[in-house]
Amino acid sequence: MAAAVVPTQYLGSGLLGLGPGLSGFNRLRINRSGGWLCSPEGRRVVRGRFSLSVRAAASKSSKVLAASGTLNSQNGAGTSLLSKVTGNGVTSFAPGSMEELELELGVCIPFRKYTPEGVRKKVLSTPKDYLSIIGRCVEILWTLGVYWASLSYDCLVGRGEEMVPLRAGQLRALLVKLGPSFIKAGQVLANRPDIVREDYMNELCILQDDVPSFPNEEAIKIIENESGKPLEQIFSKISANPVAAASLGQVYRATLRGSGDEVAVKVQRPGIEPIIYRDLYLFRLLASFLNGYSLANLGCNAELIVDEFGQKLLEELDYVLEVRNIEDFYRNFKDDQTVKIPRVYKEFSGSNVLVMEWIDGIRCTNPEAIKAAGIDIEAFITVGVSAALRQLLEFGLFHGDPHPGNIFAMRDGRIAYVDFGNVAELSQRNKQVLIDAIVHAVNEDYVEMAGDFSRLGFLAQGTDVTPIVPALEAIWQNSTGKGLADFNFRTVTGKFNQLVYQYPIRIPERFALVIRSLLTQEGICLTLSPDFKFLEVAYPYVAKRLLTDPDPALRERLLQVLFKDGQFQWKRLENLIQLAREQVKLMNRNLPLQKTLAGDARSRNSSERRKTVVGGKLDLTDTIKDGARVMVTDAGLRRQLLLAFTEDSRLHIQEVVDIYRLVEGEFDPATVVTDVIRGIPNVAREMILSWSESVLSDR
Repeated sequence: MAAAVVPTQYLGSGLLGLGPGLSGFNRLRINRSGGWLCSPEGRRVVRGRFSLSVRAAASKSSKVLAASGTLNSQNGAGTSLLSKVTGNGVTSFAPGSMEELELELGVCIPFRKYTPEGVRKKVLSTPKDYLSIIGRCVEILWTLGVYWASLSYDCLVGRGEEMVPLRAGQLRALLVKLGPSFIKAGQVLANRPDIVREDYMNELCILQDDVPSFPNEEAIKIIENESGKPLEQIFSKISANPVAAASLGQVYRATLRGSGDEVAVKVQRPGIEPIIYRDLYLFRLLASFLNGYSLANLGCNAELIVDEFGQKLLEELDYVLEVRNIEDFYRNFKDDQTVKIPRVYKEFSGSNVLVMEWIDGIRCTNPEAIKAAGIDIEAFITVGVSAALRQLLEFGLFHGDPHPGNIFAMRDGRIAYVDFGNVAELSQRNKQVLIDAIVHAVNEDYVEMAGDFSRLGFLAQGTDVTPIVPALEAIWQNSTGKGLADFNFRTVTGKFNQLVYQYPIRIPERFALVIRSLLTQEGICLTLSPDFKFLEVAYPYVAKRLLTDPDPALRERLLQVLFKDGQFQWKRLENLIQLAREQVKLMNRNLPLQKTLAGDARSRNSSERRKTVVGGKLDLTDTIKDGARVMVTDAGLRRQLLLAFTEDSRLHIQEVVDIYRLVEGEFDPATVVTDVIRGIPNVAREMILSWSESVLSDR
C-alpha cells in the first residue's frame, strides 16, 4: 500500500524559527500498514529525543531569539501570538486537526495499530467468529444487565446514594469476572473524573493493585516456548510465585544462568490477544449505540473514548514496543545521573516475555527506609519531581503508570522506574503549550489559560472560552491561597473536574494519563513529606529551565514572564533566579547521589561532566550571552529594557545591583564579553541594514 506524505506545512517550525529546508525532513512518510513515523531514510526517530536535536539546530541557526517578534507586537511585551482576538476580546481558540497536533517536526509516534475497521476484520474473519461474538455478547449483557437492574431498583426505592459503596464494590468484582479487557477499562475509568463520580473512582482504583494471577505452569510454558529452551537453561533460579500480577501479565524474579544477573521476567497472560480484540469490537459497537446519549448528556464522544482506550491497550500488549519504550527512556536519561532506567535483555525477550534488569530499590512510599539509607527526603522528592517534569515538558515521553510499585529509591540516591508498557507522548506543540500555561498561570493571564486548554484539546474547536475564564480564575486563586507555594494539585484537579459538568470539556486520553501520573506522584510525595507542595518543588525546576535552556521557544516564554503590560518585572526576575538556585541547592542535598557522582566524575572528561544533569551550580552564561546579543540587535527589546531601567522617572540602579549580586558566580563574564565582541561585526551589519531599510521606507 502506498505511503502517505505529511504536508510540509506541518513541518514549517514557526515555533522554533527554522526554515522549511531542514535536510531530510521536508517530507515524512507513513506506512499505513502500521509501524513508526520515520524519516525518508527509514531511520526510526527516537521519540522525545529528536526534538532536542532539532532544538539545538534551531539555537545554532537562529540569528536572534524568536521572542523578539513578540515584544514588537502591537499588544505589547509578553503578549502571546497564539491567541485569536476578535471584537471585544478573545472568544475562541481553534486547535488544529489531529494530524497538525501530532504529525509535527520532531515527533515520532507509533502509527495507530488500532482502527475500528481493523479490529472488526480481525474478530470476524471466519463464520464461527460470529458465534463467539454472540456468546460473549450474551455473557456481558447478562452480567451488566443484572447490575443495571440493581442500580435501577435502588433509584426506584429511593436509596441510590445509600447503596453507592456496595454497588461500587460490585462493579469492581464484575469487571474482574468479565476478564482483562474489563479490568483494564476499570483502571482507565478510575482516572476519568469527567466520566465517573469520585466514589466509584476510588473503588476502581483497587483494580490497579489487586488482580488475580494466572497459574505458574502456564507462565513457565510461555517462557520456554518464547525462548525455545528449558527454563533451567535460561535461569539458575526463579521465584516460585509471581512477585506482581496485573491485568495483562505477571512478573517473576529470576537469576540469569551464566552472567548471574538479577532480572525481572514479565509474562503476558496466555491467549489474551484474541480476547482483547473481541472485547474491543464489542466496546466499539456499544459506543456507537450510546454515542448520541453521551454527546448530549455527558459532553463526550463515546466512540472516541473507546478508540483511545483501544489504542493504548494494544500498545500495552506489545512487548516489542515496550522494549523500545525502555530504550527511549534510557536514551532520554542517559546524561541524567539522578535517574535509573533498567537495562532490557532483548536476547531473552519477545512478544510474550520481557526480561529486564531487576531493580533492587526501596519502595518510594517507605520514608523510614529511605532515611535509613542516608537519603534526604526533600532532596529525593526534588529528584523525582524534576524527572517527572523532564518527561513531560522536555522529552514529551512520560511514564503513564507511576504508582508506588513502579517507582523506587535507589540506595545511591537515584530514582528508578520500572514497567514501561503504559507510556504516553506529547507533541512538540503540546509541550510548548503546557509551558505557556505555566507562564500564563504565573502572570495570572486567565484568558490565555483558557486558550491553552482549547489548544490542548480539552475544548472542541471553535468553543467560546469567554464563560470559562472566570471559572479558571476562581479555581486558580482558591487553589493557590496566599501564594504559589500553597498550590495543591489534587485540590485544583478536583475543582477543575467540576467544570466538566458545566462546560463542554473533555479530557483527552493522553492528558488523563498526565493528570493521573501527576496525582499519583503527588500522593507519593505527600506520603514521604506531609507538608509537600507541588509547585514549591516544580516551579524551581521550571524557573531553572526558563533561565538556562537554549531553546528559542523557551527564551520567548522567559520574556513573557519578565514583561507584564509592557513593564519589566524586576521582582519576577529576582524570584526566578532565587527559585532556580533553590532547585540546585535541594539537588545537592542528596548526599549518597553526590558521592556517586563524585566517583563518576573522576572517570569522565570535562565535556561529559558538563553534560551530566546534577545539582552542581546554576550556569547562566548562555542565557546572559543570548540576552546581551538580542538587546544589541533588537531595537524593540532594547527600547523596552531602557524604559524598564528608567520607568517611574528614576534609574533602577538598585534593582540591577541586586540582580547582579544574585547571578554573580553563576556565569562566566569573560565568556560573555568575548562572545559579544565576536558578534560585533555581525551586529553592526544588521544594525546598518535595519537603519537603511528604515530610511528607505520613510522615503
